[in-house]
Amino acid sequence: MNAAEIKAEILRLTREFSRLTHGANRPGYAPDESRKFVPGETNVPYAGRVFTEDEVEAAVSSTLDFWLTLGKEGEAFEQKLAAFLGVKSSILCNSGSSANLLAVSALASPRLGNRRVRHGDEVITVAAGFPTTVAPIIQSGFVPVFIDNDPITLNARVEQLEEAYRDGVTKAVCMAHTLGNPFNVTAVKEFCQKHNLWLIEDNCDALGCKYDDKFTGTFGDMSTQSFYPPHHLTLGEGGAVNVVESLKLRAIVESFRDWGRDCWCASGVDNTCGKRYDWQLGDLPKGYDHKFIYSHFGYNMKPLDIQAAIGRVQIGRLPQFVQARIDNWEYLRRGLDGCSEYFDFMLPTHATGWTPEGFTWDASGHKTVCSWFGFMLAVKPTAPFKKFELARHLEVKKIGNRMLFGGNLVRQPAFGQLKKDRPDAFRVVGDLAGADRIMNEVLFLGTYPGLTRSMLDYMVETITNFAKKF
Repeated sequence: MNAAEIKAEILRLTREFSRLTHGANRPGYAPDESRKFVPGETNVPYAGRVFTEDEVEAAVSSTLDFWLTLGKEGEAFEQKLAAFLGVKSSILCNSGSSANLLAVSALASPRLGNRRVRHGDEVITVAAGFPTTVAPIIQSGFVPVFIDNDPITLNARVEQLEEAYRDGVTKAVCMAHTLGNPFNVTAVKEFCQKHNLWLIEDNCDALGCKYDDKFTGTFGDMSTQSFYPPHHLTLGEGGAVNVVESLKLRAIVESFRDWGRDCWCASGVDNTCGKRYDWQLGDLPKGYDHKFIYSHFGYNMKPLDIQAAIGRVQIGRLPQFVQARIDNWEYLRRGLDGCSEYFDFMLPTHATGWTPEGFTWDASGHKTVCSWFGFMLAVKPTAPFKKFELARHLEVKKIGNRMLFGGNLVRQPAFGQLKKDRPDAFRVVGDLAGADRIMNEVLFLGTYPGLTRSMLDYMVETITNFAKKF
């Protein structure tokens, strides 16, 4: 056998191995016959990897080629992601948290001229959410300004944006589409345009969401994605920065990702510019190798080409994955409607209510389609039990659940210590009552595509029985 024949046989056996061993990771809408669910014994994760033998074959094939570092697979996946969203370009990195760090760091680049965000400038964000939406603001020397969350949409109270704004000091807005629910894009965009602010959308939990029939992640200057296993696509680890329009921003983000270098050559490629030894930058001698000239204080945040190979397969499943999340959310909402006296349920931005026929909408004319990251349960203050009692019960019953990440972030130990060390390190607008309510009352269940109908039925039954026993 020659090398090509050997590789083909390895990949054939890889597919057979995957079919025999990874049945539990197949989509819930197309389960493997060997996948058995035993209520109370089989774990019901809140999220997880969903894949078939196609992804395993792609990973093994790329590994056999052994390029390893970001290469042709990475370039192809970047193009597919950008094309799916309809943005100018996507830049892969090693995590969604890194994507946020790269996007925020890019705003400090001297290449942005008078729009550059400088040390001590302010960035408006939201109090309740995941910490690495906010940490890059602090890590970059900027000042986060926290506005409150609405406890039903979980997104920003946009009426606080003007109160948060300080002329000449506020330079950007960075916030997430929480739990796969688009924030009020119209209000945020109008605010940013009015004051000439940068907008970064943390789209890590929201790939495939739509606002007025346009994908989230395409409204700001940049957006970010995560490909950690609980997210809408998985590369194992990984993330991306989506640049909506500006090629200048793409070059800056790539520079920060690739050690801060000025050169834009891909790995394994030299002299793309045609004048590798003809540059004179900084105080370096003319002709210094462009591959070793650094314009930013950067990082090494590239993923592996193997991960991108998996992503190329995964992105083809994205429409089905999104629909499965929508269907699973709807199934849980119908099943738990009888528990409305105990729980508040999440609503999409601009929705005013839910009926079995669908959502009702406000008079704004705007609508959202949520690619739900999870199913929120907010335990009402009048309920005869507390959120933590429900969470412990679900854990005993082997039903995965999560808090809304860090809750009210300003209550976290890291932010408490930061306030002691540097009282002006961040600013808070209002009393953050909504973020506190989220911290105290909200948890969420899974909606991910790996859930089967039997699992969803078990979730509904378990929660209903728990609530009704009081």
